[in-house]
Amino acid sequence: MPILLTEKRSFCYSIVNGSGIDGTIFVDLCRTEDEEFSIRIKEDRIMEEQRNNTQSMAMLISSMLIFGTIGIFRRFIPLSSGMLAFVRGLLGGAFLLLFLRIRGYKNTVSMGRKKGFLLILSGMLIGINWILLFEAYNYTTVATATLCYYMEPTIVILASSLIFREKLTMKKIICAVIAILGMVLVSGFVPGHMTGMGGSGDARGVLFGLGAALLYSSVVLLNKGVGSVDPYQRTVIQLFSAALVLLPYLLITEEAGLTNLTIRSVFLVIVVGILHTGIAYALYFGSIEGLKAQSIAIFSYIDPVSAMILSALILHESMTAAGMTGAVMILGAAMVSESG
Repeated sequence: MPILLTEKRSFCYSIVNGSGIDGTIFVDLCRTEDEEFSIRIKEDRIMEEQRNNTQSMAMLISSMLIFGTIGIFRRFIPLSSGMLAFVRGLLGGAFLLLFLRIRGYKNTVSMGRKKGFLLILSGMLIGINWILLFEAYNYTTVATATLCYYMEPTIVILASSLIFREKLTMKKIICAVIAILGMVLVSGFVPGHMTGMGGSGDARGVLFGLGAALLYSSVVLLNKGVGSVDPYQRTVIQLFSAALVLLPYLLITEEAGLTNLTIRSVFLVIVVGILHTGIAYALYFGSIEGLKAQSIAIFSYIDPVSAMILSALILHESMTAAGMTGAVMILGAAMVSESG
């Protein structure tokens, strides 16, 4: 066959130099075959990209759904928030490191002392951030705690305009104001009224949730200062740093509280460490390589929405009309502000 193909191409070339009408037709046919071959290659590439995009989307959605259930798991774990955060960082970091070793992953990007210091610092902030978030789950509903935590995009927008001198557009200002007003409705603190989620208006839970959002905003801002660092490498360093900073905190301030653990509790702790941290981060970072930044930003809101729905179904947490309005305002404002 290769010989016939070569002869055919030579024949086409010899006739096209002539003046015969049949030769011209034959050359046109040859060109059509080449064009069809190119089209088939393009179609194969498009189909491959679509398959990769579908797989990346499935991984992203799965990671967001996993993140959305952590508040529910926390409710059934009798450990202190500090101990749970420590175990989460340790197990999550170990699993992710093992995952990268099994896949033969090699990082070729060098990292200086400044970047390393900022990553360790951000990891320490993540550890404290987890404590505040877990405490928020203890003192208020999962939905309220999650929505307080999702004030982070608004905090980052406002802080970036001050720290990095990023332009604060009118759209972002309006979104920030709407998110803040929504937070007032969600928190339940309206003068003369008690609104929000289930009418509880628990101040401690709201403050813990907002504190967690503030700390996570600091992590996001520090990551901007770090610049381009491999996401897997960054996450492993941050997870182990979170566990490292919490160890002396536990030794100084708390008892381990391991005597209260049952077999079910141990299983749930392992799930939080491996599934909600190691696997979830592996899925998330594996997905973002094949998706656009805007798609990632929009689909990340599956996390709070699923948390609200599942907390209502599993924990039977009620949501008032004011709380639902506030939730729409917070999440809607965050999505619009990140849409570009």
